[in-house]
Amino acid sequence: MTGDGALEFGLQKLTGFKWSNSDTELETGGGVTPEIYSPTVPVNVIQWAIGMEAALLINDPYQVWLTTDHPNGAPFTKYPEIISLLMSKERREKEIAQVNNAVNKRAILPSLDREYDWNDIAIVTRAAQARSYQLKEKGHLGVGADADVAIYDIKPDEIDPSKEYDKVEKAFSAAKYTIKGGEILVKDGQIVKIVSGKTYWTNAEFDGYYELIEDDLKDWFANYYTVSLNNYGVSDVYLTNPHMVKTNPKIGGRLEQEQIIR
Repeated sequence: MTGDGALEFGLQKLTGFKWSNSDTELETGGGVTPEIYSPTVPVNVIQWAIGMEAALLINDPYQVWLTTDHPNGAPFTKYPEIISLLMSKERREKEIAQVNNAVNKRAILPSLDREYDWNDIAIVTRAAQARSYQLKEKGHLGVGADADVAIYDIKPDEIDPSKEYDKVEKAFSAAKYTIKGGEILVKDGQIVKIVSGKTYWTNAEFDGYYELIEDDLKDWFANYYTVSLNNYGVSDVYLTNPHMVKTNPKIGGRLEQEQIIR
């Protein structure tokens, strides 16, 4: 499922599967076509290995976000499995033994011994994202935090994630308690309340930059786009429960931007 119609066309020709597409107010088209990721297909195995290698080779966990290409590729429900793979070389070796041998010929994953610890997982799933977005009230349990807490049925000091990776995957598959903004949403694994989240926006200032290129943008949209420039604005009606991220940036100056454009 993607807005990249050209990619879907290529996939459809490659697989022969059905493809549904729509170009209504979408410059590149949007649609759906089945894509089967198989452990027996060399390309798919290398795709998997690349993600694992990137996470294991970057030393600073604050430079890693654990995420999946949902809905194009891997669903977010695979997070628990990915966490267990990052925490256990033994688990990775078990998987490598069951997939196409291309992983041994074209990847270095089998040689990587690093295993994430509990702190690494907390960073790559929470703290790194909060720091990158400058959300000081997120990603930690300190004073001033939003009281967003996930509690899992597992005791880190009583299990070895390197060996007991099945318990790790099971525990992260469902939170025992989920607390958002101090309110309990999940209790004993059951959803007990639903709340609306925040809509984040930034206060970026463009210091005359937008005005400089506005006329060119209007002409470009009028000549080459089927969607109006006005369609790209976000009105206040969509800012439900708004929360401003105070970044205070200034993107260039007018003279500087004029020089860049020239």
